[in-house]
This record gives sequence, C-alpha cells and structure tokens, in this order.
Amino acid sequence: MSILQEIFRWTQGLPEWQGDAVARLLSKGALTTGDLEDLFALLKVAHGIPDPNERKPKPLSAEQIPAPVKATTHVELRAIKDMRNVNAIAENQRLTFGSTGITVIYGDNGSGKSGYSRVLKRACRARDQLESIHPNANLPTGNLGDVEATFEISIDGIAANTHWTQGKAAPPELSSLAVFDSRCARAYLDSEDDFSYVPYGLDVFESLAKVCKQLKTSIETEHAQYAADLTVFVSLQGDTPVGKLVGSLSAKTTMAQIDALATLTPEELTQHASLDKSLKETSPKEKAVQLRLRARRIATIATNAASKSELVSPAVALKLHDLADKYRIAQAAAALAAKQFKESENLLPGTGGEAWRELFDAARKFSVESHPNKEFPKLDTDTPCPLCQQPLAEGAARLQRFETFIQQEAEKTSQSRRLALYAEYKPFVAQALTVGLDDVTFVEIEALDPQLATDAKAFEPLLAARQELIKAAVISHNWDGTDQALVCPEIRLKTLADKLNVEAEALEKASDETARAVLQKQFSELDARVRLSQVKGAVVTTVARLTHQARLVKCLAAVKTNAISIKASELAEKVVSKELAEALNREFKALGVGALSVSLQSRSDKGKALHKLKLELPQSRNPVDILSEGEQRAVAIASFLAEVGLSGAKGGVVFDDPVSSLDHRRRERVAKRLAAEAAQRQVIVFTHDIYFLCLLVEEAKLVGVQIATQSLTRRAEGFGIADPDLPFEGKTASKRISALKAHHQSIAKLHKDGEEQARRKETVDAYFRLRMTWERAVEEVLLREVILRFRKGVETQRLAGVTVEDEDYAQVHAGMTKCSNYAHDKAFFGGVAVPEPDELLADIMALESWRTQIEERSVKTSKKRKAGPAAGIPTA
Repeated sequence: MSILQEIFRWTQGLPEWQGDAVARLLSKGALTTGDLEDLFALLKVAHGIPDPNERKPKPLSAEQIPAPVKATTHVELRAIKDMRNVNAIAENQRLTFGSTGITVIYGDNGSGKSGYSRVLKRACRARDQLESIHPNANLPTGNLGDVEATFEISIDGIAANTHWTQGKAAPPELSSLAVFDSRCARAYLDSEDDFSYVPYGLDVFESLAKVCKQLKTSIETEHAQYAADLTVFVSLQGDTPVGKLVGSLSAKTTMAQIDALATLTPEELTQHASLDKSLKETSPKEKAVQLRLRARRIATIATNAASKSELVSPAVALKLHDLADKYRIAQAAAALAAKQFKESENLLPGTGGEAWRELFDAARKFSVESHPNKEFPKLDTDTPCPLCQQPLAEGAARLQRFETFIQQEAEKTSQSRRLALYAEYKPFVAQALTVGLDDVTFVEIEALDPQLATDAKAFEPLLAARQELIKAAVISHNWDGTDQALVCPEIRLKTLADKLNVEAEALEKASDETARAVLQKQFSELDARVRLSQVKGAVVTTVARLTHQARLVKCLAAVKTNAISIKASELAEKVVSKELAEALNREFKALGVGALSVSLQSRSDKGKALHKLKLELPQSRNPVDILSEGEQRAVAIASFLAEVGLSGAKGGVVFDDPVSSLDHRRRERVAKRLAAEAAQRQVIVFTHDIYFLCLLVEEAKLVGVQIATQSLTRRAEGFGIADPDLPFEGKTASKRISALKAHHQSIAKLHKDGEEQARRKETVDAYFRLRMTWERAVEEVLLREVILRFRKGVETQRLAGVTVEDEDYAQVHAGMTKCSNYAHDKAFFGGVAVPEPDELLADIMALESWRTQIEERSVKTSKKRKAGPAAGIPTA
C-alpha cells in the first residue's frame, strides 16, 4: 500500500474537520489564511459551536489520491482525445504518446499545452491540482457542458478507452502514471537546525501538526476573548436560590434554571411589593386593623354587587320573558272567548275584558257583605244587585251566565297566568338595586385601583337601567339586550379585599419577630428573583460565554498532535530506508546537486528503532536559504525519480516544464536523466523550451531509446492543435525547406487574390525563415553537425565529411544577404520592394539544390577520408 493510501485509510478514523485539513494539505501544500479560518470554523462546529457561514467539511476521499494499482499491472498512455470544454482547446483533437521511450510535446506560451497538462494532472490524480480548468471564455454560457476527455490506454498490452469528467472520480487505471508536481516540491523538517528529508506524502503529517498548532493559537485567543466577568453579579450572591445559582454559573447552567428563578407570576410580584411595604411599616399592628376594616367594607360591596347582579341577570329576565309570553297567549285566547260571549248576548262593549272582569270580581267581593246569606252569583230575581242595588229581575239569570263564562277554561288559564306573572313581576319592580358604595369606600378603592373604583360606582346605574329595560319588556314584549350579563366588579373587588387581608396578615406577622424573620427570608428570595429578572439577559450572555469557552476547551483537546506524530513515525518506519537514501544520493549526484546528500540516522525510543533521512548541508541553514531556485527544482526532480524508482511499479511518468529555473548545464543533466529513465518506463514531457527539446532528442539517441516529438499550435479552430511536426525552429533543414514551399503556396494565393498587404507581410516572414534555414543548412549539411545549435559538445569525428569551398562561401553569403535584405521591418512597411512569389520560390529551390549538392559531396568526402591514412586519428 502506498503512503497516500495509508494516509487515506488513517483519515477515515479522523474527525471530519481534520480529514478536510489533510485533503487541503495534499492538494495545496501550504494553506492560506482563508483555509485556516475554514478549518477553525469546522473544528468549532464539531464541538457544538455553530458556523454562521454553514461551512461543511470535505474530508479526504478515495478519488483525491491515486488509486491502488498492482505493481505487476502495466498501464501505458497512448493518447488523449475528444477533450471538451477545456480552456479554448479545439475539439476532436488527438494527442498521441509513444508507448516506450520519450514523448516530447512542445508548445509555445498560449499554444494550449497547459490545458493538456492540467487534464492529465486531474485524470492521474496528481497532488498538484490548484490550477483550474476553465471552459472557453468565448463561448456563450448556456452552451457549456462538462469538462471531459477520453484516454486511449493499454493495460498489460490490451488496448482500452477510459473516460474522465471533471468533478467525477478519475479512472483508477490512470493512477499508475506519476505526474511531477513542481508546485509541490519535497518537504524538509526543521528541528533545532537538524534538517531531514521527507518522502512524498509524509510531509502532510508535519503540515497537519503545524495547522493544529495554529488552530491552538486561534482557540486560545478566542477563549480569552470570551472571558466572562462574574463580578457584575456579586450583588445577587447570597443564601438564596438566586445567589446559589449565580455563584455557580458555568457551562452546565441551563436556561430552564435561569427561567425558573427569573420569571415571576403577577401574584409573586404582588407578594414582593406587599412584603416590602410590610417590612418597612413602623406600626404594623395598627395598620393591619385598618386594612382588615377596609377589606371588610370592600368585600361587602363585592357581595352586594354579586347579589344585585343576580336580581337582573339574564336568567331572571328569561323567567319573566317566559311568564309574560305565556300570559299573553292565554290572554288572547280569553279575549276570543269573551268576544263570542258578548256577541251571543248583545252585551255592552268590553264585556268579558279586563275591566269587566275586575268589576265582576268587585261585585263578588261586595256580595259577601251585602248578601251574607247568599252565594254569589246565585241571587234571586228580587234580590238587589250588589253594584246598582236595584232588583235584579232578569239580571239574576245574567249573573249566572257571567259566572259560567268566568269558570270556562280559557278565562281560568288567562287568570292563573296573569297571577303567576304578577307574582314575579311585583317583587322585581319593588327591589332596590344599590350596592352600598359610599363616598369614603369609593375614595379608598380609588387610591388602590382607580379603574375599579370607577367601574364599581358605575355599576349601580347599570343595575337600574337593566331593571327598567326588563320592566318595559314585560309590557312591550321587546326583550332585546336583556340576555347579556352585566360586567360585575365582584371578583375584582374580592381580589382587592383578599390582597388587603394578605397585607394585613403580613403586617400582623411583621409585628412578631419570629414571623418577621420568615417574612424577611421570603422577601429576600423574591427580591433576588426580581433583581435577577432585571439582569436576566446579562446572565444568559454570561452562560453563553462560559459554554463557548467550555466548547473551545474541547477544541483544544482535539488539536493535540500526539496521534499525528505516532502515525507519522509509523509510516516513516515503512518508507525511510537505506535504499531510499542511496537512491536519493544517486539522483542528487546525477542532477548536479552534489552539495546535498542524505544519510540514514537511527535512534531508539522505548525499545523501538526510529529512522530519518538527515540532510547533509554545507552550512547549518535551511535548504531554501542555501540552495538556489534551480537547485531546489533539481532536488524536487531527484526526489520524484527516486521515489518512483523504489515504488516497484513500471507506470509512466509525466513532466510538465520540468526545467523551469534551470541553467543550461542542469538542463543537460535533466535531459540525460530522463533519457535514461525512458529505458525503464514511458516518459512524457511537456515543454516550451526548444533547447531542452533538442537536448532530449540528443540524449535519447545517445542511449538508444525511442523519442517521439510533436507540437501544439494555435489555429483558427482553436488552441492545442496536435501537429506531428515540431515548430519551425526544431525542424531539420530539409523539413524547413518543405515548410517554406508550403508557405510559398499560401503567399502565391494571396498575390493572386490581390491581398498585397498580407502578401508583403508573409513574404517578409518567409525570407526570415529562409535565412534560418540557410543557417540550419550550414550547421547540418555544410559542417555535418560538427557544431549544432542547442547541443552540447563538438563532434569532431564528423569533420570527415566537411569541405568548404569558395563557391560554398559565395552561395551561402549570397543567400543570407538576400534574406537579410527582406527579413526586417523596413521591407514589411514598404521601404523595400519585396520579391514576387516566383522569385521567392526560386530562392527556396536554390537553397534546396545547394543542400542536395553539399549532402552528396559530403558523403563522398567522408567515405574517401575514412578510407585514407587519417581514418585512425582520434577526435576530441
């Protein structure tokens, strides 16, 4: 299992915030202030402190590190194709790679090279993925799709395609390719001027420990900022529940505990005021007597109000309403019977009505006195009438008929219901509805509760008005408003009376020392609660601060580095070895960093052997201070190659501009080292350095490994166009001539189309390139590559084919002079007439003819000289 796989497995048991930190360290190397702020927030969230920005941890995932690939599995990268939405790289491109040896992809700045390298880094799960892959900025936003690419690979000789999409897990097969991370150079540990080399991946432990120390500082700072000032609550402390609560405020104090003491009911507030008043009274006993009398008067008024309210209640009104309705119905029935009786006897109007009935009843009553021996109305015809006192004559029979009418059912019902209504109505109208509120009592109530006094005084008129309303309803039968109960002040009056009695009781107790002590204790507790309610917000804030501090203490425990150190030592024992030290020293020497070496040092800790690779430096200073930028780059490459070599796998390696910051001598060393590595595995190099490209070509030929070169160019369809040829500067003389012929054809077309400005520009450029081709032909053909630009050393053996005649000088001088006349700004801006296309072609053909002639002559000369006596002369 690789170091990164071990780290991933270890992070599965870490808190999520720490897993996030590892993920950031592996992808970035050095964390920014923003990263540290994020991790601090995530750490606090893990211990109960909310994050206002709601950041979520993103622990290290399996997709972020190279997938495990068996050492016996051989994966080759054959091509990248069908890239979509990668910068401005043209679609439908196919960039191929040699399955063995070195593949060099050359690209100038802005050619699209970085787009390919960034896709490779992500697809191969390289550690350096900081550079973003942006879509083509020239395309409308709505047309953008996923960033993706297809890779042609070979797995143990079997061809396959695998697809990569940004944001999804990279194909695990591509993890067998190692990508050189120049931005994630190897780390050094510094402990008391003792510098140690740290293999790739192990540096994350030291970085994580550093992050924990930085977080520790942040925690301590915030902990101090949240210090709570408990002295502000000294006045609340004491032998009361509030005092005990305040005296023991901590993170464990709950809101329920605070609310229970800081929340007082109206009754408790009243009791607090009453106790305060009672305890301050100088003559409590006399005051208590006065309060008792006042309470009794108010209670009497309350009782009166309640009883008088009942006399005009909706229930009373409802009863009278029912009796009045019944009487009205019976009265109507009796009136109908009377009408029929009157009409049958031709009697006076009103006979049978109320007035007549009263007159008849009066006659009945008088007959008891006037005719004591007779039963009314059974009187003889000669008997005087009780009313007119004339002989009744035939009136005697009429009285009999009147009695019969009275005794009939309708009349009896009407009479009985009339009596029933009168029995209720008479006492109702006779009752006096006063509550007994005199002026003195009114003033007493007003002093205590002005509104209650006003309401109590207004209650008597309300009672009288309701009585009148009901009286009128009995006559008019309009009962609207009689079903609504009056708002009686009884309860409020009784409450006030009870309050006065409580105060009186408190005063009575206050006059007794033992009872007074009990009251004082009750008051102290209530008073402390009242004062707590006044500072409740401050108490809650203090508890929140204490809680925050307690959670920060837990955070402090979480940033201890013991477990990190243990795991780092455990992994170091697996990878720090004598073989690694030897491999590093070999690579340092090969890449010209001779001033730097490592030595394996061992020590024993509690019976366990611990190892480290100590950096042997010429001075006891940080390697960054001693080594130049170029040397540090060489160290990074050496470390990368050493660790790749010891991995046991034969997967390919990819370098993106590996020689930035290197001088020409160290570039030569890197080229030589990569050529040697290409004999062991597939090597892919992206570069914008034409000199380094030529060095790779030369070194590959020297060690006999295959080398494939191609370039990336920019054309109308976009960037990153794969071209099997190198740029003009990297072509041989013959290929440059072919390129010039193609250039001539485009110039001839411009001339034909009348595009003179463009033709002039292209012609000037063609002569500039033609001059470069003459120079290349001199190096390559005339001088037989004895001395070659971008190549170290002089190959004197090639002098065997070199002859320089006067005619050669003349032709070269003439060709160079003519090219120089047109290959400058003066010709472009019209100061010099540029040749026509036919003349340009003739000049190109002249160079080609001369090159062919010299090539043939040089071959003959070489054969002739090698066959002669000088063939054995050694060369430098």
